[in-house]
Amino acid sequence: MHVSIEALDAQAKEVLSKFENVALTPKDRGQIPMQEMPTQDPQVRITNMQEVALGYTDNQVRAEALRCLQCKNKPCIQGCPVAIDIPSFIAEAAKGEYGKAVEVIKQSSLLPSICGRVCPQESQCQKYCTVGKIHKDVEQSVSIGRIERFVADFARENETETIPSVAPDTNKKVAIVGSGPAGISAAADLRRAGHTVVMFEALHKAGGVLVYGIPEFRLPKKIVQHELDNLKQMGVEIRRNYLVGKTRKISDLMEKDGFDAVFVGSGAGLPKFMGIPGENYIGVFSANEYLTRSNLMKAYDVGESLTPLFDSQKVAVFGGGNVAMDAARTAKRLGAGEVSIVYRRTEVEMPARKEEVGHAKEEGIDFMFLHAPLEIVADDQGRVNGVKMITCELGEPDASGRRSPVEIPGSEKMYDFDTVIVAIGNTSNPLIKATTDGIEVNKRGNFIVNEETCETTLPGVYAGGDIVLGAATVILAMGQGRKAAKAMNEYLSTK
Repeated sequence: MHVSIEALDAQAKEVLSKFENVALTPKDRGQIPMQEMPTQDPQVRITNMQEVALGYTDNQVRAEALRCLQCKNKPCIQGCPVAIDIPSFIAEAAKGEYGKAVEVIKQSSLLPSICGRVCPQESQCQKYCTVGKIHKDVEQSVSIGRIERFVADFARENETETIPSVAPDTNKKVAIVGSGPAGISAAADLRRAGHTVVMFEALHKAGGVLVYGIPEFRLPKKIVQHELDNLKQMGVEIRRNYLVGKTRKISDLMEKDGFDAVFVGSGAGLPKFMGIPGENYIGVFSANEYLTRSNLMKAYDVGESLTPLFDSQKVAVFGGGNVAMDAARTAKRLGAGEVSIVYRRTEVEMPARKEEVGHAKEEGIDFMFLHAPLEIVADDQGRVNGVKMITCELGEPDASGRRSPVEIPGSEKMYDFDTVIVAIGNTSNPLIKATTDGIEVNKRGNFIVNEETCETTLPGVYAGGDIVLGAATVILAMGQGRKAAKAMNEYLSTK
């Protein structure tokens, strides 16, 4: 049942009247109920692209912050890839000192508004939260990400942020390839050290996966643009429509254009397909293409955008991660009457965030568990009109520890679909490797780097994010960007 933001705020106000401004014991804090995130009504939000999660109210964020036990050993920090001092910023939030809370976060993370929205906190910081362990339920942990989002949004909306200071010019020049989270983090730290920093983006809009991969209803693009504007105010130059590997090679940047070092954060933009018959029919999309057409090219904005909208009525999305949820929920908003997520395992094994799965169910997305596609079929015009699938059961665990799906002979069946979206993952962008001598990659195409410095096998060239990790999280990419920038600053100081 959907609960309005007004009702949730009233509940939080009642909590504060009982628990705020008194000396709380750990037992008292354990009695404070977790604050539910206000959202748009499901029946309303499937008709628009506006953000689903509305964010905590002032009363809610203070009530949720009071749940934190302020553990002396700070276990939550070990789950944060950039080691934010989580108890400290939550303590400031509990007092209503939101500006101070953001200052604490920004000592470690440059993108709190973004990470507060899209990080999988339940498998990172909140996984280690003592409150969650007391309740024996990670979903009852202190809502660290939601608090982070609130204080970061408050600082942005009230213009209390400060632009990081920049050291005197070092006469060193650094190229950043890619403008996603890894590139943004590396660029900021390198610029703060006084280097000239130029960021190269292949697309016509900067932001990388933050703008082309994550839907507006999960991450408003104005927030990403705000962070890029902060970089520009620091003096970082962003060159768009510039495909490193084609427009210029890495060797050109270093040998002809005078760059002293290069950071590659070009991501994992090469989609995987299923390898079944029919994947070339009209109406089959990679999730990358489908989401890019909507997120970046605004295909949903009929009459204003020149990007054509593919008319779908029955959509099958293959995959079980966050990208599959994004694609399915986007299809619903683009007018599809029926949208099904098809997954070879059960809901227990799905890698998507539980919150995203819950939102998808609220929005009327159907889930077909223990099904695998065998063949996509089409009409005489080559347009998809069905998918042949087989039922599975779970067998022994695979190399990742998850139980492997085993097909049940004789359970094949044809299902009516007019659109297929493949969301089974991506591999690293192959262009730079293909055009750069001296860079080594592993069998998956990921750059091989020094784990401590993120330096590649080519001196002076560093890499981080999905190009190294494979498809990973925003915060992990940021962590690598910062690690690389630290090593690059040391490298440049000796050059």
